[in-house]
Amino acid sequence: MPVRTRVAVIGAGPAGLLLSHLLGRHGIESVVIDSRSREEIETTIRAGILEQGTVEVLGETGASDRVLTAGQKHEGIELRFDGEGHRIDFAASVGRAVWLYPQHEVLKDLVAARLAAGQDLRFQMTAERVEDAETDRPRVVAKDAEGSTVEIEADVVIGADGSRSVAREAVTGTYGGYFREYPFAWFGILCEAPPSAEELIYSNSPNGFALISRRSPGVQRMYFQCDPTTDTGAYSEEQLWEILRSRVPGTTLNEGRVFQRDVLRFRSFVAHEMRRGRVVLVGDAAHTVPPTGAKGMNLAVADVVVLTEALRALLLDGDESLFDAFPDTARKRIWKAQHFSWWMTSLLHLQPGASDFDRMRQIGELRSVVESDAGRAYLAEGYTGWPFG
Repeated sequence: MPVRTRVAVIGAGPAGLLLSHLLGRHGIESVVIDSRSREEIETTIRAGILEQGTVEVLGETGASDRVLTAGQKHEGIELRFDGEGHRIDFAASVGRAVWLYPQHEVLKDLVAARLAAGQDLRFQMTAERVEDAETDRPRVVAKDAEGSTVEIEADVVIGADGSRSVAREAVTGTYGGYFREYPFAWFGILCEAPPSAEELIYSNSPNGFALISRRSPGVQRMYFQCDPTTDTGAYSEEQLWEILRSRVPGTTLNEGRVFQRDVLRFRSFVAHEMRRGRVVLVGDAAHTVPPTGAKGMNLAVADVVVLTEALRALLLDGDESLFDAFPDTARKRIWKAQHFSWWMTSLLHLQPGASDFDRMRQIGELRSVVESDAGRAYLAEGYTGWPFG
């Protein structure tokens, strides 16, 4: 017999878990499945710059208390170019802030909150396909850890299963989406050392981009621009530090043992369709952005906040209007975030084949931002996030 629920959620990432949490507050039951184990979900280290709106949703709905106690509030960032640092003061420009709180910590909080509430959360269950999208009883066909087939029948199916979404095919078919791949990537390291700066440093240098960030009082996260085909073992530790020092001239870096390396490719994607019948895509299943503007997880939260209200109206009041309007409502913020992420990326990275004119024009643009109240406010507003809905 199929498992029966109101909402079937594929993916126990930020979008899927937060959606089940918000639905639960309205008394709407859901089943959440994920192919990963709980340990893998909670220990895979991922970046996390949370917009103020995201922090407010997590705190005010009881999804996370730690985001305010363990998260680090940042009221600005530094843009560095021509050997000088320029602080963008978010609080002064737009009266808002961001919080540095890694995604895996958000997931720990959400998993704990959902299990405490009795959530039907099934780890190591892999969705294979979604069927009957156009009916009022869509189904998820999945395999559990023992290889047995499980069918979940719901009023609505949510694809929150990331950029390799199984649910996406049921929504978009062969039409796919809008896509761009950038000609560079980020080489990222985690190292054992105290922070090199109080706030994040985004550095545009003649040698390429670098980002100086942190994970905790004793761990730093740093990135530098590289070729997408770069091997993570291509550099010795000393070479890594030499590259990073060359990308942030004028800044003294606290150096320590490098214990993790990865290469993060830059891609932008927006699905042509976010909904078909009773199947909906949210988060990375519907869109991805390059990480420069720190929009990824925040876009997922925005999707979920809007979708929650649409599902409440549909499932409790029988009102389909918000559900029908959800894709168009969500896309407005998605494309603003795509533009902001593209703009930050173009502003800060060295483009392959760039001429001297291109380089000097880029410096002129950076000066136009940091030397203008309107320019600083535009960056601050986009970075700290727009209203939901």
